[in-house]
Amino acid sequence: MLGTYFYHEIIRKTIIAFGTLFNDVYIRHSKDNGNILDETKVGISYGPMQKFLAKIQEQAELNKSIAITLPRMSFEMVSIQYDPSRKAGVTQTFKASDGTNLKKVYMPVPYNIGFELNIFSKLNDDALQIVEQILPFFQPSFNLTIDLVNSIGEKRDVPIVLDSVDFQDDYEGDFNTRRALIYTLRFTAKTYLFGPVSDTTDGLIRKVQVDLHSGTEVQTAKREMRYTVTPDPVSAGPDDDFGFNENWEFFTDSKSYSPTQQQDI
Repeated sequence: MLGTYFYHEIIRKTIIAFGTLFNDVYIRHSKDNGNILDETKVGISYGPMQKFLAKIQEQAELNKSIAITLPRMSFEMVSIQYDPSRKAGVTQTFKASDGTNLKKVYMPVPYNIGFELNIFSKLNDDALQIVEQILPFFQPSFNLTIDLVNSIGEKRDVPIVLDSVDFQDDYEGDFNTRRALIYTLRFTAKTYLFGPVSDTTDGLIRKVQVDLHSGTEVQTAKREMRYTVTPDPVSAGPDDDFGFNENWEFFTDSKSYSPTQQQDI
C-alpha cells in the first residue's frame, strides 16, 4: 500500500476554499447623516499572525509614506488531527467512474484541519464591522462543497466549524506608535482524505433479478414471480443517457434460482 504514488490535493483545496470564504468582506465609513464616505475591500492573504504583526511593528511610525494597509486579514492552517467520531470501516470500498472506466475507492479517512483567521485593524469599529459580517454565518458551522477527488467527481460538503473568537490590543509605546487591534477566529474543517484510486476487475451491473415468494419462510415458501431489469441499451455506460427494460415472470413450480449455477433448480 505504502509507496503507491497519489496526490488528490485535498488539503490544498481545503485551504483555498477556506480562504475564499472571506474574499469579499468590506468596511464602510459614513458621515453622521448616513452618507457613505468610502468603502474598502479588506485584503486577505495566507500567513501566520506573527509575520504580519512584525511588519506592522517595523512600520510603527505613523508618518511613514508606505505601510501595511489596515484593516487586513490573514489565515493559516495550524493543525491536522484524525477524527475518530466519523470513522468508517477501513476495508470498505465503493465504486466510482472516471467517465470511462470503473474505479475502486477505499472509504475516506476523516480528518479535522484547524485554521486561524486573524483580523488586523487600527480602529475598533473597522474590526467590529468585519467580525459582524462573519459570525452570523456560523451556527456554529458553515458547509463548503469541495471537489475532493476530481478524477472520480467526488464532491462532499465540508463543515467549517467556528470554535472560538479571541481579541487582543497590541498597543505599546507613545502616541506616534501604530496601533494594531487583532481578532483571532479559530475554525475546524471536517474534511476527508482519500487514498489511491485503483482500477477494479468488477464489471458494471447490467442485470438485476429479484424472485418474490408467497411467504416469509425462505426454506418452504414457493416463488410466485420474478422481476428482471436491464439497461436499455445493454451496452450503456454509467455516464450515458439510457433507460430500462423491465420484465415480470410468473411461476407455479417450487423451484428456486441458484446464483452459483445461474439457473433454476
